[in-house]
Amino acid sequence: MREVILAETERFLHEQIPLTRAMGVSVRSWDGQELWLSAPLQPNHNHLGTAFGGSLSALATLAGYSLLWLLLEDREAHIVIRDSSMRYRHPVRGDLQARCAPPSRPEWDAFHARFAHTGKARLTLRVEIVEADQVCVEFEGTFVALR
Repeated sequence: MREVILAETERFLHEQIPLTRAMGVSVRSWDGQELWLSAPLQPNHNHLGTAFGGSLSALATLAGYSLLWLLLEDREAHIVIRDSSMRYRHPVRGDLQARCAPPSRPEWDAFHARFAHTGKARLTLRVEIVEADQVCVEFEGTFVALR
């Protein structure tokens, strides 16, 4: 069943956000809580041979977007990013690996109640891009879901 969800999510990203195909984004794992996306370094490198900052930003944004898409389970809802911030701590020299953890239970419950009541709600998510167990990039983004 998990493989079906991973394939469905990846297919959705590639069809609706063409950049994901060009970047080589894949949905690596989803355990119902934590989501991992990956992308190869080759199409996402800069002039120094490390990961391009724009690719890191895009992958982090996609990880948050995808986690909300999976948790919301409302395929008719539209999800957009409202604002975000990035902290680049270390260069990424290999393939890009983004991890998005779920929001806290109270944050999710408040988001879900507001979305059910008004058809619009926002949620802040955190993403880390890691390499060899080292956090290289920290992302925080506020996403809005609209019915």
